[in-house]
Amino acid sequence: QQMYGCELSSDGRRGGYDQHGYDGRDFIAFDKETLTWTAADPQAQVTKRKWDDDLAWNHGRKHYLEEIC
Repeated sequence: QQMYGCELSSDGRRGGYDQHGYDGRDFIAFDKETLTWTAADPQAQVTKRKWDDDLAWNHGRKHYLEEIC
């Protein structure tokens, strides 16, 4: 499952989050500040390494969550 969303703070700043789950548990989540993924489960390490290597996608994800969303 994927869950992502957008946030608008009272001072007008935008933010957002992107996280994924598997079998009802947390699996992996995007860290916009470091442009990396945080594995919440040992099985997510393979996915983390693959997704961390895709810097263009991660920059695009950050842009989407902070500007477009």
